[in-house]
Amino acid sequence: MTPLLSFRDVKRSYTKSVPVLDGVSFDIGEGEIVGLLGRNGAGKTTIVRLAIGMLFPHAGTVELFGLAPTTHPVEVKRRIGYVGETQELPGMWKASELIALHRKLYAEWDGALERDLIARFALDTGKRIGALSKGQAQQVALLCAVCHKPELLLLDEPAGGLDPVARREFLETTIQLLNREGTSVLFSSHHMSDVERLGGRVLLLNEGRIQVDRDLDALREQVCVATLPSRLASDHARLAELPGCMRVRQLLDQIHAVFEGTPAQVQDQLVQAYGEENRAHMQCRVVPLEELFIELLGGERLEAAA
Repeated sequence: MTPLLSFRDVKRSYTKSVPVLDGVSFDIGEGEIVGLLGRNGAGKTTIVRLAIGMLFPHAGTVELFGLAPTTHPVEVKRRIGYVGETQELPGMWKASELIALHRKLYAEWDGALERDLIARFALDTGKRIGALSKGQAQQVALLCAVCHKPELLLLDEPAGGLDPVARREFLETTIQLLNREGTSVLFSSHHMSDVERLGGRVLLLNEGRIQVDRDLDALREQVCVATLPSRLASDHARLAELPGCMRVRQLLDQIHAVFEGTPAQVQDQLVQAYGEENRAHMQCRVVPLEELFIELLGGERLEAAA
């Protein structure tokens, strides 16, 4: 079956010889909800812009529904929806005018869904978009993105800058829509709570590549963090070469290592490597998703400003 979205060894730079994406490959199939995570400047927005055809890859291929978005822009855009944090809507237009334009553009437009969302958001569609709050403007953008029932919805930090109440309302509405329509989603965010609420699968971008591509439940249950004293694991290379080791870093007088496996499995492996007499000095534990990604990315909090 052809994936809805496919990246194959994609490379993209903004400065010569400094790749933002350096060989990114992944697929998104029908019904998948995928959270895209990474540090500031990791390339999350670049991936979304490549997917909607706003950018060309410098190497590799990007396809939606088996088509290149830059070669077949009309066919692709009919089947996708997009909401971005920096998306600009025409401020002088009334919300009703923008909605009416989208209604004409899409033969599959769902009028009942449009009315439902206007009522749910309590939108004053007679107002100019420039007079709406940021949260209301994002609600208009979401309405325009989903009422034609896209097969794939691309969300680039869509709730960024919203207050907690507006953020939760936006995300809960999105979840309900997705559950009802069966739309696949690529969702970029710095907030772990957003990804945990929306995502079924996580892509972690780091240094231009996909470092992690896992189901969320598998990450919670099958990846753990081991903590060892520096004196015991001073040879970082030896620790990094153990099976299943994903990353090693030093934090003060301790070594932190992320491993595939349950805490019991990893503990046994470390005992084999460093000796039974050191078991009490080695701790292995499953950690919250946010802490796991801090370990993988080197300590910067992922919800820092993009």
